[in-house]
Amino acid sequence: MVPLDRLQQITERFEYLEARLASGDTDDIAGVSREYSDLKPVADQVAAYRQLLSDIDEAEAMLADPEMRELAEEELPGLKAALPDAEAQIKLALLPKDEADSKPAMIEIRPGTGGDEAALFAGDLLNMYRRYCEARGWKFDIIEMQESELGGIKEVTAHVQGAGVFARLKYESGVHRVQRVPVTESGGRIHTSAATVAVLPEAEEVDIDIPATDIRIDTMRASGAGGQHVNTTDSAVRITHIPTGIIVVSSEKSQHRNREIAMQVLRARLYDLERQKIDEERSADRKAQVGSGDRSERIRTYNFPQGRMSDHRINLTLYKLDQVMQGDLDEIIDALAADAQAQLLAAEGL
Repeated sequence: MVPLDRLQQITERFEYLEARLASGDTDDIAGVSREYSDLKPVADQVAAYRQLLSDIDEAEAMLADPEMRELAEEELPGLKAALPDAEAQIKLALLPKDEADSKPAMIEIRPGTGGDEAALFAGDLLNMYRRYCEARGWKFDIIEMQESELGGIKEVTAHVQGAGVFARLKYESGVHRVQRVPVTESGGRIHTSAATVAVLPEAEEVDIDIPATDIRIDTMRASGAGGQHVNTTDSAVRITHIPTGIIVVSSEKSQHRNREIAMQVLRARLYDLERQKIDEERSADRKAQVGSGDRSERIRTYNFPQGRMSDHRINLTLYKLDQVMQGDLDEIIDALAADAQAQLLAAEGL
């Protein structure tokens, strides 16, 4: 059942914001405008739903009028048939919004257990996400990468920009496990390796304030076998966030650009920490939530001998591993998003 009192509250709040904007009588024009823009799609859906209920009531009242009865009997089935979908849509509109959903994202990938094979798998994941982002028309930039001697990835941070980036990619955070015969394995034995993926919403300065006294900035010479940004000047920048101990390093050729990149990544990590803290306060059992971002949670297995991809959070198994590794992730992400919505609906009692 849709809570009509909440619909009334949304309508009243929207009309209040609309009146404030029309009068120009507000000190926080940017904040009011942002809330108005966020609320307008919901208010429009509420208005459409309430209009549908009104039309149904009107048609049912017309049944008592002999002259209008035939018209009402024609209209009423179509109106009632539209009601379940309208209720489903309005329930989704009432769900609490993740403010970070519309933000760009940082993807950090690091090999876990498995040595060289884990580093190679980390590289495969990087290519998978690159293809997925490019297919959606998003901008995908590598801002820091260290490669292994065999061409794998020791560590990589990528920046993704586009519409609804974090809303889609946030479900990828966690431990990804691979089962396959490594290229270095002469006996044909299947090995199990892992890589960790962290997807962080990009934070702006208005989201996270970092006092200058909270950071230490060091310059150093870039180093690392095979790193694509390795150079011999002292341009690499390391920023240490003193309160948390978080360390960020960037080793592009420009020291100025390195400061920008390192601060960008640091803001994203601190913003993510703040979001996790809020999530933990909301739920004592975050690990049960899809897309919780728990980096220690094994979320997916890629089994190459069987051509199988299994997502353990929703018991989804697809036998199209080749397509998945080529960036065909929509079926997986759609299923995760639908499950997350179902859990939120249950939590909200809708």
